[in-house]
Amino acid sequence: MKRSGSADLPLHYGYVPTWLAERMAKLGLAVIENIVMDYGKDEVLHRLSDPFWFQSLGAVMGMDWHSSGITTSVMGALKKSVNPHSRELGIYICGGKGKHSKQTPAELLKIGETTGLDGDHLVRCSKLSAKVDNTAIQDGFQLYTHNFILSDTGKWAVVQQGMSDASSTARRYHWHSEQLTSFVDDPHTSIYGKNTGLILNMTDKLADTSRNGVMQIAAENPEAMIKEISHLVLPNHHDVKAKDVDLKRLGAVLWLAHEKQPADFEDLLLLQGLGPRTLQSLALVSEVIHGTPSRFKDPARFSFAHGGKDGHPFPVPTKVYDETIGVLQNAIHKSKLGLSEQNEAIKRLHKIAKNAENGFTPNANFDQVIAKEREDSWKYGGRTVMGKAMPPVQQQLKLF
Repeated sequence: MKRSGSADLPLHYGYVPTWLAERMAKLGLAVIENIVMDYGKDEVLHRLSDPFWFQSLGAVMGMDWHSSGITTSVMGALKKSVNPHSRELGIYICGGKGKHSKQTPAELLKIGETTGLDGDHLVRCSKLSAKVDNTAIQDGFQLYTHNFILSDTGKWAVVQQGMSDASSTARRYHWHSEQLTSFVDDPHTSIYGKNTGLILNMTDKLADTSRNGVMQIAAENPEAMIKEISHLVLPNHHDVKAKDVDLKRLGAVLWLAHEKQPADFEDLLLLQGLGPRTLQSLALVSEVIHGTPSRFKDPARFSFAHGGKDGHPFPVPTKVYDETIGVLQNAIHKSKLGLSEQNEAIKRLHKIAKNAENGFTPNANFDQVIAKEREDSWKYGGRTVMGKAMPPVQQQLKLF
């Protein structure tokens, strides 16, 4: 098995308020259901093993776009919403943060009894992936969360995270069984973080003689062992800056949602009646579901769907969030009944936005876009962990 990627994130503490956690669970389930329906259950594992896609999913869910909390919050939301539908979807999510991670073996054995999969083998894979990232790779990060996701086909993925008090950062590790050859011979397709010096990697090919009994520490510069791997490093700043997003891609979404209407595109007539703000969110959610890997190199862009609970780039627009969930749930329900037109329209929404990028020149001021969103936040039911957004007049009165 090769680790499929990793991400370095600023270490943040806090909580996810109930009003957001419930919406994250609903949106997460809708995204997973769509992926299974259109691309198959094993594609879910492939997506979760991509650190860029995972970060984009967390951003579109309204989490702080760059913080360590995305990992535990997204996986918690998915476990809560997906597992009640595991038999139907063929997807099972085990483990979690802290004490919940220790329940992974028992959960896997139970799933093995239900599905006929080899539970003992799955437990071994779970323990070895954790052991590699916590012990064999001595990079200064101690694991505190471990999620093992599997399909009833026997394929699996791991999303786990460690923290470093010294650097006040968290490191998320992604694994994918499809690339498995060995746990102890270059198992990772990605280990990445800021270079803080030499680390001990007893799983590198260069440590083969050490593993065979030569008692010599193998130390390698991280850059020498992470060739051809996927890495993501996110900055410390809370606000979303223009440099954090692909302005051409974001501009195309804003153009489609606010300057054009479904009536202008025959393919989108089934989405007519949705407001421009919901179309903006739906276009970004559509990309998370249907986009190719190259579309997720700037995860911060997806925070323009539902903002962030810390208020960056703007408060979470709960009314828009609910309408987006409703549209997705309705499309899924109709598809199960054999009526796939609305689901296909949502898929085409992403394609139209993508096609609009050809020759597109962003003309909107990035800071003005965010300022406008914050100014209108109260109209959309904007909320952060600090409270509800207020109309501009009330905000000014509060200052005096």
